Amino acid sequence: MAAEITTQSHPLPLQDRVAIVTGGSRGIGKAISLHLASLGAKLVINYNSNSTQADLVVSEINSRSQNHQSESAISVKADVSDPNQVKYLFDAAESAFDSPIYVVVNAAGVMDATYSSISNSSVDEFDKIFAVNTRGAYLCCKEAAKRLKQGGGGRIICLTTSLVAALRPGYGAYTASKAAVEAMVKILAKELKGTKITANCVAPGPIATDLFFEGKSVEMVNKAVEAIPLGRLGRPDDVAPLVGFLASDAGEWVNGQIVRVNGGFV
Repeated sequence: MAAEITTQSHPLPLQDRVAIVTGGSRGIGKAISLHLASLGAKLVINYNSNSTQADLVVSEINSRSQNHQSESAISVKADVSDPNQVKYLFDAAESAFDSPIYVVVNAAGVMDATYSSISNSSVDEFDKIFAVNTRGAYLCCKEAAKRLKQGGGGRIICLTTSLVAALRPGYGAYTASKAAVEAMVKILAKELKGTKITANCVAPGPIATDLFFEGKSVEMVNKAVEAIPLGRLGRPDDVAPLVGFLASDAGEWVNGQIVRVNGGFV
């Protein structure tokens, strides 16, 4: 008589842990949201302008969920550069799932589409870039540190850019805005000593998203590809698994780091 084979179901790495992804409705943020959901997380998809895209991501996650009795994802509109709206985002996350927040991924970002030199750049554009990229990351890190402490630990992950290492002309304000975030996150990791919270940056290279292509000529895109030893632009799905690892228990020993995921771009 053949032995009966039994299978045991193992919990997913982020089973029922609440995750906020700012800028989670498109590009790299969307890929991260879908990946964290596949690891069992309950997702709060933050957006600022396009509710339709955010709702589509939420619908995709909820349709895949094994627990059809309750939602596994919601969308929340909030401008990350506004402290009151950031607080509202975190309140909404805690209220929706009646559980402490465990993962905060700050993927919201903007880039100067004109790629001007610093001497020819616009002060208004500089202010806009720093408002979202730097002030937004600061506010999300600040709120995350408070909330995750209350929950007994967690993960803070900020998306920056490999341009901080590459220092390419034409990206002065954008690169500076992300360099500031990298310095801040390294300090934050030390300030969170004893809280069981890790803080890291994931710094993608050129990734084929709307944000990357905006304002670029074919020549500019081809030049970026030529600078990558793997000979192609990255995809959002090249970045998402790294974020998933850092968000999981397996990533606990990675703390205060800038992880560049760029195919050898720098």
